[in-house]
Amino acid sequence: MLATSQERSGDAGQSKRQENGVIMSQALIVPMASHVALVTFLYALLTLARAPVVWSIGRKPDGSNPWAAVEHRISANLSNQFEWPLFFHAACIVMLHLQPSPAAIALAWVFVAGRLLHSAVQILTENIRLRGVVFTVNFLAVLGLWVLVVVAAGTSPVA
Repeated sequence: MLATSQERSGDAGQSKRQENGVIMSQALIVPMASHVALVTFLYALLTLARAPVVWSIGRKPDGSNPWAAVEHRISANLSNQFEWPLFFHAACIVMLHLQPSPAAIALAWVFVAGRLLHSAVQILTENIRLRGVVFTVNFLAVLGLWVLVVVAAGTSPVA
């Protein structure tokens, strides 16, 4: 039996939506992987900052650690990466199953950019006020992602 042009275009539309869904899902993986890369970098930075104490590598002539002033800030920032970002990754994983929208991908990138900036502010400065502003951006990006998750879950067909 010959398919009508409407049936053929419907199949093509479904195929296009599936292709876009795969592309959109892959696009959401990249910001998640970027955050993992940031955490990996922070672990390496913390290892280097602790090297003078742990391995006696890079000590000052008096035996002190030249990184002592920032070591605790690197450590605190690394700990922060396992607090609010947990909700980012959870939202992204749920959104992967609900077909992420361009808004979700944009919010994911806002979060990652904010985490990079937050890390720089926390490690390189003692400006608590600026750190709070940057955290607020991250906080709102994740809340926005969760709003999109709830909306997408409410509109997705039940399997």
